Amino acid sequence: MQSLCHGELSFLESCLRVNPKSYGTWHHRCWVMEHVPDPDWARELELCAKFLEIDERNFHCWDYRRFVVQRAQVLAADELHFTDRLITRNFSNYSSWHYRSCLLPRLHPDSQQPGRPTEAVLLKELELVQNAFFTDPNDQSAWFYHRWLLGRAEPEPTILCVYVSREDSSLAVAFSQPVVVTPGSCDLLLFADEAPLAVNWRTPDGRNRPGLMWLCDLPASALNEHWPQHTFRVHWGSEQSQKECVLFKGRSDGWCRDSVTEEQVFRCELSVEKSTVLQSELESCKELQALEPENKWCLLTIILLMRALDPLVYERETLSYFDTLKAADPMRSAYLDDLRSRFLVENSILRMEYAEARVVDLSCRGLTVLCHLEQLLLVTHLNLAGNRLRRLPPALAMLRCLEVLELDGNQIETLEGLPPLPRLEELSACSNRIQRPSDLRPLASFPKLRLLALRGNPLGDLPDAQSELAALLPRAEIALA
Repeated sequence: MQSLCHGELSFLESCLRVNPKSYGTWHHRCWVMEHVPDPDWARELELCAKFLEIDERNFHCWDYRRFVVQRAQVLAADELHFTDRLITRNFSNYSSWHYRSCLLPRLHPDSQQPGRPTEAVLLKELELVQNAFFTDPNDQSAWFYHRWLLGRAEPEPTILCVYVSREDSSLAVAFSQPVVVTPGSCDLLLFADEAPLAVNWRTPDGRNRPGLMWLCDLPASALNEHWPQHTFRVHWGSEQSQKECVLFKGRSDGWCRDSVTEEQVFRCELSVEKSTVLQSELESCKELQALEPENKWCLLTIILLMRALDPLVYERETLSYFDTLKAADPMRSAYLDDLRSRFLVENSILRMEYAEARVVDLSCRGLTVLCHLEQLLLVTHLNLAGNRLRRLPPALAMLRCLEVLELDGNQIETLEGLPPLPRLEELSACSNRIQRPSDLRPLASFPKLRLLALRGNPLGDLPDAQSELAALLPRAEIALA
């Protein structure tokens, strides 16, 4: 058997010399090595090293090497040294950089951030990768690795906010990550005044797919108006993430929510040492950008560094760099517009928290998408006028307290797919691109809508638009002309 397998391995090696990227050949080699009585793993590692010398981006060979490393129980430290050699030989080795991102969390795990290496290791890696992109600023490999270094571990889902409404007889739970609540499971448990309450959970859009918010209807017994208060406690998952909310007598609603800043939702709190290193990185990247003014990777990294250091302090400068980056990389302008929009929404949420406000003004910011809407559950007035929005996402239904929504001067053509907003009373959508009354059909399911402004839309030119809208929304005052 040993001789037979050895012959097969020799044959496969000759095949790989002809076609080193033959998936079938590498896969069959795995099978042979699993069945050979006395495998020579050291030779297989040498074989991989030779093929990677010929083509360092041979992904099939990298996959095979990982298979060999696992079977031979090669130390992660030895593999890290292997990547050192490859990167030193050629900084433009994306596979080696990626392999480092897999090895470092295993060798130097951060107890506070599972899946990430310790800060001391990250700071050393930042120095290494800086040498790489100063050596070849136009190679994307090192820039991608630098972006990973600036990132952070994906946290487990936790409860951000619990909101209870006496008026709607409902309770809403907002999460930090999309979750699934299986009917009849114990994933999400609700206790009312210390007694377990059996409820049916649903998402605001009614699709019951992985979502950032889940709702339930409360029975009348859980909202007795004569009691001085009701306490609702929500438990999530095996990690026992929980949050408690109190509804007092005479109050229409109550809530309990996490601090965006304290929970580091959008950025990690920086140590003095890391802040100093990132500040130095920022200055170095600005120097490089002065030499390479149209280097898109450098421009994007400057933006990400400023976000990591202080998104509010650097907001105006960040927007200026976005304009420069769009001019240097017009093919990705749509992606950059969406990324810019996300950052602006995050900044507004931070300001809203600092001011303890329930009114958010995002007007005239050039927004192309809406995100982090789970953070706006308590907002009562949202101004989105003067942006570049083409549609409203179904996730807008997470704004359970929203009473006034301003959408003037966008590019919205239809409201199809928008779930009902239970508290919305006033909607202004002037100067958009709405052409037919049927494009507003979802508004018929908005129970409290009493004022709708539609001036400056193409549908205003239709002779029967006013009467059709009146039939669609008999309880609302409609300003069309």
